[in-house]
Order: sequence, then C-alpha cells, then structure tokens
Amino acid sequence: MTLILAGDIGGTKTILRLVEDSDSESLSVLHEARYPSRDFPDLVPIVQTFLSEAGQKLQRKLTIEKACFAIAGPVVNDTSNLTNLAWVLDARRLEEELAIAKITLLNDFAAVGYGILGLEADDLCTLQQVHPQSDTPIAVIGAGTGLGQGFLIQNQDRYQVFASEGGHGDFAPRTELEFQLLQYLREKYDIQRISAERVVSGQGIVAVYQFLRDRQFSHESPDIAQVVRTWEREMGRSEKSVDPAAEISKAALQKSDHLSEQTLKMFVEAYGAEAGNLALKLLPYGGLYIAGGIAAKILPLMQDGSFLRTFTEKGRVSPLLEKVPVHIVTNPQVGLIGAAICASRL
Repeated sequence: MTLILAGDIGGTKTILRLVEDSDSESLSVLHEARYPSRDFPDLVPIVQTFLSEAGQKLQRKLTIEKACFAIAGPVVNDTSNLTNLAWVLDARRLEEELAIAKITLLNDFAAVGYGILGLEADDLCTLQQVHPQSDTPIAVIGAGTGLGQGFLIQNQDRYQVFASEGGHGDFAPRTELEFQLLQYLREKYDIQRISAERVVSGQGIVAVYQFLRDRQFSHESPDIAQVVRTWEREMGRSEKSVDPAAEISKAALQKSDHLSEQTLKMFVEAYGAEAGNLALKLLPYGGLYIAGGIAAKILPLMQDGSFLRTFTEKGRVSPLLEKVPVHIVTNPQVGLIGAAICASRL
C-alpha cells in the first residue's frame, strides 16, 4: 500500500487529499480538507497541518511516498511562482522539508487532463453520445478564469497528458454580431489581436455583457447593472467584492434579465465554436471533455442545443465532428483526482 498526497493549490483555497494506492489502478481516499491559502506563508505548513489532522483521524503514523500538487499558474521545471499568491514553490525543496521521496508540481489544467482518466459515469453529462474509438486522442477544454485546453494521447498501455496554450489562439468571429464584438474588444483594450480566452472565459462573459450593453441591444436590469459597475470601479484591484460573471449567468438561467440571456447565448455559441476548432485540430474520437468552472454551473444552457450546433457547424468537415463524443465534467474535483493519478505514476 502506497500513501499519496494530492493537492489543488489556488490563490483562495488549498485542497489536500490523502489517497491510498493499492494496485496503481485503485485509489482510495482516506482524508480530505481545505484551507484558506492566504492564512499560510507557504504550502509546507498547510501540508504539515493536514498530515497531523489525518494521522489523528486515522490513528496511524503516516509516511507519504509520493505527492503531486496542481498549481493555478505556470509550472516550469517543477517550480512555480503562484499567480495570485506570494508563494514560490519548488518540488525539490518541498521533498526535503516534507520528507516525501517524490513530489511533482503540475499546472492545474494538466491535472484536469489526468483527472479525466479517473472519472465515473456520474461525473459526466453527455452532449453527444457517440461510442469512443480506442487509440485516438482525447481533448479537454475548460472555460473558467481563463480558457484551458489540452489533450491526451495513448502511449502503449496508458494515456500521456499534454497541456497547451490553445486558449490564447485567435478569437474567430462567425457572425456579424461577433465581428462587432471583435472590434469592440479591440477598441476597449486598445489592442489589435483578440484571443479566444477574451470571449470564452469568466472575463469573457462580462466583456460580452458590456458589449451588448454599450451597443444598446437590450435594457439593463438595475441589479445586474449595479454589480457590473461595482466590478468596473474595482478594476485593477487584486480582490474584488463582486462576481459579475456569476450574477449574469444566474440571471440568464433564471430568465430574469434579457440582456444576461443574450450574453450567455453569445458566450455558449462562442464556446461551442472554439471547442469545435480544438476538435478539428485533434480529431478526438476518444472524447472531448468540457471542464472548467463555468460549464457545469450553466448546464441547462449548455444542453439547449446551441453549444453542440456551433461545435459541429464546420462546413464540409462537419460530419467529422459528429463522430466525437462530447461530455461536460460535472465533478468540481477533477483536478484533485488528476493530481492523485499523476502522483501514482511517479
């Protein structure tokens, strides 16, 4: 039996999970806890606190052999300067200070890629039911704070996970309204090039709302207007008091604000089109998985047909994408699952 430590490290919270690896195929969760990241000067005291609590709960001495921490930020050579936290993490330092033989750091979206391999049927909502083909790529896309993209390719008896920066590819407008959005964003940010992430992300939801508002496509509701204007006043601050993307999405789901409904319609269509672009590049007949923090929260809007329509709407090659299984990941801990799987392979 091998004890594994998995972590999901973010600027707001750190989630740790203690896992027992019995046969490298079955990972059993023994203990899990979350901690406010900013309450600690570094990851080491969080892990020490967690292991002390876990040892008391399990009434045994814990010897961790492997660990993997998924980081919300870039990871280079097993080191990371966290984007929204004043921590500098180095796997070799962590191994020494925590007395763990093998530790690796992983970008959080790469961890999602590994997590796909550990999901159950209940963790998925299927948009396009197609039988997956073996020995073909798997694609992963996820809109949240940014737009993550990655893929998995089978290497002998297991899949190998690859991260990418596909979310920073060019936004490709398809309709007259989207061309207007492109020009609006160029003027708003005073830049010539607009990435897909500028539209398909949490910030993208707000940007689309601002575009429709400023072009007066519909009247604003006072409640949403107040939230968006508060957010606009707080631009530049590291922490904001409101989350306009969440409020706009909520209003769209409740159909309580027409402008929010229009915003999410544009967002979902752009999301589907970008997912289709990724699928064309990879032909992921093993499946395309939609992760990230947004899709599962707006599930009815993702299921209404517009996402899948723009996903497959690719002219002469549309039939190719009709053969791709498409799933939404509804388990918010897919990254933590992936960190444990990655650690088990060390």
